[in-house]
Amino acid sequence: MSIPPATQAIQTIESVFEQQLISEITANLKADQKSISSKFFYDAIGSDLFDQICHLPEYYPYRTEMNMLPKIAADMAALVKQPIELVEFGAGSLTKIRILLKSINMIQSVVPIDIAQTHLQKAADALARDYPEVAVSPIFADFTQPLALQSHNTLPKLGFFPGSTIGNFNREFALQFLQRIRRTLGDNSQLLIGVDTKKSAQVLHRAYNDQAGITAKFNLNILSHLNHIANANFDLQKFEHYAFYNPHFSRIEMHLVSQVEQSVVINNKPIDLHLGETIHTENSYKYRPDEFIHLARMAGWTIQQEWLAEDDMFSVFLFDAL
Repeated sequence: MSIPPATQAIQTIESVFEQQLISEITANLKADQKSISSKFFYDAIGSDLFDQICHLPEYYPYRTEMNMLPKIAADMAALVKQPIELVEFGAGSLTKIRILLKSINMIQSVVPIDIAQTHLQKAADALARDYPEVAVSPIFADFTQPLALQSHNTLPKLGFFPGSTIGNFNREFALQFLQRIRRTLGDNSQLLIGVDTKKSAQVLHRAYNDQAGITAKFNLNILSHLNHIANANFDLQKFEHYAFYNPHFSRIEMHLVSQVEQSVVINNKPIDLHLGETIHTENSYKYRPDEFIHLARMAGWTIQQEWLAEDDMFSVFLFDAL
């Protein structure tokens, strides 16, 4: 039986996308400082581990932002006077979006975007069941890349990017990303975004080196994900989690340290690692509020409102499109 042309086209697109990912992964692992993009953390297991991280006592960003969101949602309810479409970038489990839905009655449509398809579909189905009056249309995509919303409505857009994920990008890419979502969301749009603040290096160190070792499992799981999607043969027992605060760049760095001299094969191509060599898996940049407001303005956004947690532990901003 022949394969229908439409199915052949889909398979071709999927094959091209897969080869692009493998080429990206291989190139980054052949660089002088080996790296793996943090977007590859989030397979089903990685997404579940991150949910566990969010409830760790050492990991303050999730807890602090969750405590802030009810007040922010109430303030937003007073500001939003017309029906809107809420677009969440890196939506994950859709936990925080529920807080907004409880208070902002003008949200008529929700578009959650995430690369982890199974995890997002499950969360989107649950959200649609709990809020039947709201249209829920998930998009399975790499939200760090250019994308079209494919929306059939003309509702003004409210972008939602919580959790300080913007800190995973270096400043150049953060600027490009903010510019890109400004174009994606369009004129008359707004952006509600969480941003982690500069603080004690000890507090930051504990947040990324929890006693239960969940962050270490999360970091190591990126290798399992690459084994699956890139035909690799990483042995997780030959690597160790390492995270530290780099004050020069105002960022947490996460690495995986090779515990032995080894050679890893990715799609039949060898990658050599020396004893003690690291693979850089994530950055988490920290910003003073004035620094981030300046960055956002360069990207086409102007500040409307700012919320700061107690002791300036975390910040959330509402921006308008310029």
